[in-house]
Amino acid sequence: MLAIQQLRVEVGARVLFDGLSFVLAREDRISFAGPNGAGKSTLMKCIAGVIEPNGGRIAKPKECRIGYLPQDGIHLTGHSLWEEAESAFAEAKGLQREIDKHSHELESLDPRSASYSDLLQEIGELELKLEHFDPTRIKPRIESILEGLGFQRDDFLRDCGEFSGGWQMRIAMARLFLQEPDVLLLDEPTNHLDVDAQRWMESFLCDYRGTIAIISHDRSLLDELTTRTIAFERGQAAEYAGNYSFFVRESALRREILEKQYRAQQREIEKTERWINRFRAKNTKASQVQSRIKQLEKMERIELEEEEVTMNFTFPPPPPSAHCVAKLEGSAQRYGELTVFENFDFEITRGQKIAVVGPNGAGKSTFCRLITGEEPPTDGILELGSKVFPSFFSQTHADELEPGHTVLRTVEEAASRENMAHVRNLLGCFLFRGDDVFKEVGVLSGGERSRVALVRMLVRPANFLILDEPTNHLDMQSQEVLQNALNHYSGTIIIVSHNRSFLDPVVERTLEFRQEQPPRLYYGNLSYYLDKVAEEERREPRQNAEPGPDTSGDGSVNRREQRRREAEARQQRNRVLKPLEERLEKLESSITEFESAKKTLTEHMSRPEVAGDTEELRKTSNAFQSVSDQLEKAYSDWSELSNEVETMRSKLEAARL
Repeated sequence: MLAIQQLRVEVGARVLFDGLSFVLAREDRISFAGPNGAGKSTLMKCIAGVIEPNGGRIAKPKECRIGYLPQDGIHLTGHSLWEEAESAFAEAKGLQREIDKHSHELESLDPRSASYSDLLQEIGELELKLEHFDPTRIKPRIESILEGLGFQRDDFLRDCGEFSGGWQMRIAMARLFLQEPDVLLLDEPTNHLDVDAQRWMESFLCDYRGTIAIISHDRSLLDELTTRTIAFERGQAAEYAGNYSFFVRESALRREILEKQYRAQQREIEKTERWINRFRAKNTKASQVQSRIKQLEKMERIELEEEEVTMNFTFPPPPPSAHCVAKLEGSAQRYGELTVFENFDFEITRGQKIAVVGPNGAGKSTFCRLITGEEPPTDGILELGSKVFPSFFSQTHADELEPGHTVLRTVEEAASRENMAHVRNLLGCFLFRGDDVFKEVGVLSGGERSRVALVRMLVRPANFLILDEPTNHLDMQSQEVLQNALNHYSGTIIIVSHNRSFLDPVVERTLEFRQEQPPRLYYGNLSYYLDKVAEEERREPRQNAEPGPDTSGDGSVNRREQRRREAEARQQRNRVLKPLEERLEKLESSITEFESAKKTLTEHMSRPEVAGDTEELRKTSNAFQSVSDQLEKAYSDWSELSNEVETMRSKLEAARL
C-alpha cells in the first residue's frame, strides 16, 4: 500500500531520523510510539504530503487515497455541519453530474452511431465508480457518524464556526471517516473525545477496511486497535510485531539481550587486548599479535546507548482535613435557560479517588468548578470541609499564565517552600529539560502551556486535587510518572478523563454525567463502569420486548421456571463454553512454555562462550526468533479466544436473566 524508503527528515540542525524504511500494508493497524519530540507527528505529515522530507521517498499506488487528521489547528466556518460532512462525497456528486450530463447528450445522438456507443460506455464506467459510494446510503452514513461522534440532530444545520475547537476536530474527523481513504493517519484522535465518542470511534476503527496509522497516548486504545508498533527514539526507529503492551515487553527484552551481548563482547575484547599486550614484544608471536589486532579492528562493536533515566516525584504528605471534604446539597447549575443539573446531592470524603465521565457538555467541568468553590451553584449549597485545601487543574488555566515569565519562574511562584527544591525535577518529569525551563511561556505551544499549568498546580500544597483532562498533552512516560504519584497520594482526588489505562489503577469510583439525566455513581474504576454500561445496553432490548407469561400469582411456578432456566444454562455452558475454556487453558500453558523457552535461550546467548562463537550464536538467535514468533502468535490467539470466551459468557448470562 505504502512504502517509506530511506527517509531523512531534519528540523533545523537536528536530524529526526535518517534511512527510515518500512511498509504500510493493506489493512495494517500500526502505531507510532516514542517520547514527545521524537518525530512521530513529523513523519505522519510527511506521509500525508503536508511537508517534504529532506531525503528518501514515499512510494504509493497512483489510486491510493490518504486521509490525515492533525492534533489541532482546524477551524471551519461559512457552512453548516451537514454541508461539511456531505462534502466528503464531493467525488460522488461530481460523478452523478457527469452521468446526468452525458445522459442528456445521448438524447441528441443517433443510437446507431459510434459516438452514441462510446458515450454509453463512458456512462457505464462512471456508474461503476459511483456504485462504490452507494448513493442510497450517503444520508444514513452521515447521520450515523455525526451521532456516533456526539453531535445532536439539532446541530446538523448549525454553522461550523459556532462550534468550539474540540468540536471542530470532531467535524474534521467525521468528514475523514465519511471519505473512507485507503490510508487513515490519526494524530492524537482521542484528545477531544469524551468517553462515549471514544467508545464509538474505537468500534469504528476496529471495523475499518483501510490501513490505519495512529499516534496516541491512550494505551488502552493502542492495545485494542493496533497490531504493529514503530518506536522512535534518539533518531532511530525500531519495528515491533504487536500492540503497545507487546512493544513495552519486547523492547525491555531486546535491551536485556543487547546488554548481555555487549558485556560478553567487552569481556572478549579485554581478553584479546591482554593477550596482545602480553606477547607484543615477542618476535615469535608477532604474526599472531597482528592477526588478533586485525581481528579487533574488524569486529563489529555493539553500541549500547545510555538508557534514559526515569524521573519520578511524590507528593509531600497532604495536610489533614475533615472527613467530609466537600458536600453538595440540593444543588443546581443553570446558565440562562440551560439547566446543566438540578436537585443534585453529593458528598466526597477524605481519601476518595473519583473519576468523572460523560459526554461533553453534560456538566463534568461545571461540577469541578462547583466542588472547588470556583463557581457558586445557582440553587442549593456547597460546603467545603474544615482544613480542606483544593488545587484545581483546568485546561483554561494554561491561557491565564503570564506570557513574559519563564517556565521555571511560573512554577516557582506557585511552589510551596517544601516543593521548591523539587521544581526542576518535576518539570523534567513533564518534558521540560535543560534550557527548556528558561523559555518564556509566550513562545510555548498550547500543549506545552498546558503542561506548565499542570506542574504549577502539582507544586501547590493541597489535600484535594481536581484534575480536568490532565493527560491530553502528556506522553506515556509522563503519564506513568503522574499516575504513580497519584497512586501514592493519600489525599482526595477527582479526575475528569476518558483515559482508561491511566484511570483504572488510580480511581475507585466513577461519577457519570448525562444530559437531561441525574448524575450516577458507580462503585468501581472506569473499566468497571464501561462493563456496567454495556450490560445495561444489552438489557435494554429485553426490557422493551413484550413481557413473558405472568407467574406472579404462583411462587412455585416461578421457582420451577427459574430452576429450568438454570439447568438449561448449565447444559449450554457445558456444551458451548466449556470447550472454549479448555482451549484457553491449553493455550495459556503453551504461552508459559514459550516464555520459559525464551528465557532459557536468552540465558544461553548471554554466556561468553556462546557470544564468542559466531555459529552457535547464530543458531541460538534463530531459535530465539522462532520461539518469539510462536509466542507472538500464541498471544494473538489467546487475545481472540479470551474475547470469544468473554462474549459467550456475556451471552449466557444475558440469556439466564
